[in-house]
Parts: sequence; C-alpha cells; structure tokens
Amino acid sequence: MGWSPFRKVGLTHHEASKSVKGYTIVTPNGENATYLIDMSGQVAHAWRFPGMQGFYGRLLPSGNLLLLATDAAVRRPEIPERTVPSFDVNVRRIGGAATHILELDWDGNVVWQYENYAIHHDFVRLPNGNTLTNQFAEIPPELARAVRGGYRERYLPPMLSDDFVEVDPGGKEVRRVSLWKLLDPVRDPICPLERRLEWTHTNSLDVNAEGEILFSCRINSRIGIISADGSELRWKYGFPDISHQHHATFLADSHVQVFDNGMHRRGVPRSAVVEVDPKDSSVPWQYTADPDIQFLSAHISGADRLAGGNVLVCEGATGRLFEVTPKKEVVWEWTNPFSHRGPNGNLMNWVFRSYRYAFDDPALAGRELDPGRYRELNRAHGLAN
Repeated sequence: MGWSPFRKVGLTHHEASKSVKGYTIVTPNGENATYLIDMSGQVAHAWRFPGMQGFYGRLLPSGNLLLLATDAAVRRPEIPERTVPSFDVNVRRIGGAATHILELDWDGNVVWQYENYAIHHDFVRLPNGNTLTNQFAEIPPELARAVRGGYRERYLPPMLSDDFVEVDPGGKEVRRVSLWKLLDPVRDPICPLERRLEWTHTNSLDVNAEGEILFSCRINSRIGIISADGSELRWKYGFPDISHQHHATFLADSHVQVFDNGMHRRGVPRSAVVEVDPKDSSVPWQYTADPDIQFLSAHISGADRLAGGNVLVCEGATGRLFEVTPKKEVVWEWTNPFSHRGPNGNLMNWVFRSYRYAFDDPALAGRELDPGRYRELNRAHGLAN
C-alpha cells in the first residue's frame, strides 16, 4: 500500500488487554541480524551472522535460531543477451534464492549448516531431526511445453519447478518429493502476467503430525496438501479465491491459514489473511482491512496464528507487523526501522515472515532478554522508550 515517508517506526499501537504477550522474531530482509522484539517494540536479543544476508529465521525448542540465508558474496548475475544461463546462474535471477540454512545457538555460534545453491524460501525442522528443504528443480522439456500460461522471453532457459528434499543432520538426502509430478500443466497454469521461467515458485512449506506437506506456490496461485508418502496431492486450493499468496500453515484444528497477497486478483488489489477448511474448501474466517486497500503487500509476507486465536500478521513489503483478534481488531502494531538500499537503489525495510513466542515458550526458558543490553541499538533506530 502507499505510505508516508514520515510515518513512525517501532511500536505504534498496543492494546495490552487484548494482545498475546511474548517476543516477536524479525529478520529484516538483506540484513546480517535477527532480532527478538519485546511487546514495547524494543530489541531484547539479537543474533548476528557476518558475511550472510538473512531471509527469515525461527526458533527451535532448544532456543537455537534456524535461519535461511544467502552468502553476501553471491550476487544476482548479469546475463548477456542471447545467452541461456546454466541452472546455477538461472536460480540466482529469482527472488527468494538462498545458499544456506544455518542453526545458531543463543550466542550466535553456528552449530549446524546446510549449503545448497538450489534452496529457496522455506524449510521445516522435522521431529526426527532431519530438515525438509525447498529446492529449485528443472522439469522435463515436454512437461514445460505442456504448462499453460505465462509470457515468453526470447531466450528462455529450462523451466523450473520445486522438489521438497529431506536431508539428515549430515546433509545427506533421504527423501525427495517432486511437486511438478503432482500438479496439472493445464489446470494449474502460470499467471499470464508472470514469465515462463518458473511453473510454481513455492514460497512456504509446513508439515503436520501425520507427515503431510502443505505448500504454497506464488506463480500459479496454488496451495495444497501432499500425502505423507509423497505420492498424492490430496487437496488443492487457489485462484481466483486467492492470488499470489504466501505462508500457508496448518492450524490446530486441521484448517489451513494463508496470507493472500491479492496481486493480479480480479478486482482491486488488496491483501487478506484467510482460514480455509480443506474438507470442503469453505472459509470460516478471514481478515481484510476497512477500507480493504489499507492492507496490501504485493509480495513476501505471512501470518502466525497465536494462542487464543489472535493472528500476528507480517505485511512484509511495508515492514509492518500487526496483531489482530478473531473479531478483527488491531491490538498491536510495529513497523520495522531497519532499512537499507536495494540493488536498484530503493529504500527497503522488508520482512519476509515473523513469529511470536510466548513468555513461557521452551525456546526462551532461562534466557536473558534485556533491551537494556541493546540500548544504543534501540536508540539509534527510534525504538527506545
């Protein structure tokens, strides 16, 4: 959405009696730090990872940070005209491409890492200690020709889709599920306003207790649930009900929540948080702003369902985080003050995704969370009370 260059940053609103208390994790896009923000909007803990650019991170029950990141030395390549790039060069052209998944202890020491230049957007640490990763994969030429939609570039490289690859703690592949084998090239077409470089562009993964995989694909506006053995797409939902969405997650009642970005939708663009029942694809709850254009993030973004039914919303493109109740009241709002200049010179304060951890979460047990330790950082970014 449009916003004033003079808007306030940090905490801008808080109804304490209606919010879910805890610490909110934020990885400003392109920065080499992840922060835990307290309810007053101040940094209470920070992890730093020099030489890397963070994409997003989440806490493990141990208190370690699991982080998707890119080696800062890896740049988006310039591709000469009439050149069909190699796979490695091709994936670097795409938003969300990463190089590492890092596990950092509370003090910022790297205790585990997985390096792979095909990974992008999301990951899940599984109960068995393995990690499910999202990886770019080239699809067979005959399948690429059958995929409908999109626009053609003159020198088009092989089309990409996604494989979901489980790796063990040693980085060894133990399972691979190919999404492109489960979708339909005609019924799941690429958006006509997107190039035919990718069919799917998966931007989120989640796994439930039964081992089923929930995915979200931006380019063809599809979310779906894959059976635990990876052989069947047992539910699918998408355009025109949602458009270019992000961050599909399982809820406790087996419903699915998704951040609907709303770009390239029918009608005026606007974003929404949508709860869907996979049994019949009904929508028991959704949040849109009033007026609806007040809430819009064209890309990235997410939504985290909190205890009691509140939702922490990450309006990623504007760096705005806010908490809404089931009655759709905004009860907490914070705007990211950590900004930098992007490759095109534009000012960016993007946040890909955010989570909130309750005060009694195991990840925070016995941890020192003191904004006083970060007094100068908070003051420098207008966060100090």
